[in-house]
Amino acid sequence: MGIKINSLLIHGGIDGDTATGAVNVPVYQTSTYKQDGLGQNRGWEYSRTGNPTRAAAEKLVADLERGTYGLAFASGLAAISTVLSLFKEGDKLVVSDNIYGGTFRILDNVFDHFGITYTIVDTSDPAKVEAAIDDDVKAVYVESPANPLLTVTDIREVADIAHRNGKILIVDNTFLTPYLQRPLTLGADIVIHSGTKYLGGHSDVISGFVVLNDKELSERLYYLQNAIGGVLAPWDSYLVIRGIKTLGVRMDRHVENAGRIAEWLVQSGYVDRVYYPGLTSDPGYEVQKKQADGAGAMISFVLKKAYDHRKFFERLKIITLAESLGGVESLVCHPASMTHAAIPAEVRKKVGIVDELIRLSVGIEDVEDLIDDLKQAIESSAKEE
Repeated sequence: MGIKINSLLIHGGIDGDTATGAVNVPVYQTSTYKQDGLGQNRGWEYSRTGNPTRAAAEKLVADLERGTYGLAFASGLAAISTVLSLFKEGDKLVVSDNIYGGTFRILDNVFDHFGITYTIVDTSDPAKVEAAIDDDVKAVYVESPANPLLTVTDIREVADIAHRNGKILIVDNTFLTPYLQRPLTLGADIVIHSGTKYLGGHSDVISGFVVLNDKELSERLYYLQNAIGGVLAPWDSYLVIRGIKTLGVRMDRHVENAGRIAEWLVQSGYVDRVYYPGLTSDPGYEVQKKQADGAGAMISFVLKKAYDHRKFFERLKIITLAESLGGVESLVCHPASMTHAAIPAEVRKKVGIVDELIRLSVGIEDVEDLIDDLKQAIESSAKEE
């Protein structure tokens, strides 16, 4: 029997414990397992290779993404690094032109040592994706909406382009979660999450996930997961499972609040531009509406030069200046000096990551309190004439 996503959030994966009847998956806090004889085990050998609590988290996220195979990692970057380890010297990736700075950093400063290269493309324009694909390209890697400018990529169209050229499509779905968008159903081959964000949802756990349907590719990734060893710990696996149970109710409030704040920012007179694919004026609005069940709760905006962005951060009272996103509390950051500092200044400027750009992760507080906090922080940061 197929069940809807709000039920799947609670009953998906491995639902409870058949041995005891516990409604929660137990935390198997063990590094190793007793074997009944040489070559005889009960399905578990060593917790880097496999752990029942981690397996429950992996199955749950796979179910939510409508995928077959799931793998859990110690962080989003551990998940990304393991996926990138599929490639070898001479391989090239086509990458969205605004992506998480940590993804850019590991491509530019780690995997380049192994001869794996990349080309940066505006993936919201399918023609540019097609033009960038050559014999060396093995995969297209996109975020949609992208971090931090919320650029929307037509996943189905880019998947068709990739597959027509014999390439795979990798999609980072962190910003929307499977509650709002399921890239595998749109043609993606691999979906990545930083589970630290909305999946965990409470700013208390670091985690990463990879989901896919292809058996051969999953076996290669499982081998790499075990060989590299950046796996999710049992307790952290439990925390993600617990967080996912409230993902639906949280995302509904996140999205509702974000829509209200985005509209307020547009009308406020304080900003030069608002990036949010839930606005009808946003370039990605129609594609976002077509392929997802909501616009998410990430907003970026450019303060007018009449306001000092440094003072703005200092004057906030409810909203917290911090790295990360997706928690129940609203978080704000300065991409140019924080999340995207690893990207060269000329690249940042070219794509629009200017010094006045602010990224807001809208939480689930009272939306009027959030608007009041933004208003007073902006007004009190006005530059003296």
